[in-house]
Amino acid sequence: MDFIYSEEFFQWVLLPLMIFAARVADVSLGTLRIVFISKGRRVLAPLIGFVEIFIWIVVIQQIMQNMDNIYYALVYAAGFSCGTYVGVRMEELLALGRLSVRIITPRDCSAFVRELRSNGYGVTQLPGQGATGPMHIIYTMIERKRIVDLTKRLQRFDPKAFFTVEDVRLAREGIFAGKPGYVWISRMFPRAKKK
Repeated sequence: MDFIYSEEFFQWVLLPLMIFAARVADVSLGTLRIVFISKGRRVLAPLIGFVEIFIWIVVIQQIMQNMDNIYYALVYAAGFSCGTYVGVRMEELLALGRLSVRIITPRDCSAFVRELRSNGYGVTQLPGQGATGPMHIIYTMIERKRIVDLTKRLQRFDPKAFFTVEDVRLAREGIFAGKPGYVWISRMFPRAKKK
């Protein structure tokens, strides 16, 4: 029991755990900060950056005071690695932002387009000409959380369809697939009233 309250316990167990947890937290926050910057979140990104750098300064101070202890450096590096993984997983779970999806298929896609529209997807359909003949081009913009649903529907319709998915930073005046079962109109920038 004396070991738990001893200097050795603090140096070899408690301090390394604190360094590890702090490093996981600050690297995870750094990943989210970069995501928020790329999504144009001008207020949230600096706030996260403040917390991230504060944690980093506190942790690096402990490392610098104990430069002769390789154990702390290893714990610091392990925290960085785990923090990178945790940050990526957090970003995937949050699934922030919108995606633009382009689908190209030789199949008649009328029924597929009707299915998408009846499930809340805003869809634009165009004729096209590919290297092997006439094609149908489908454009849609969705919340990232809906990409799994869309790809499952596409797999059922045409497993060999060519498609691309791209991040969208800004969009306005369209029908976007939001929560399943709902259609909502984005009006991020209302039109100026005519005088």
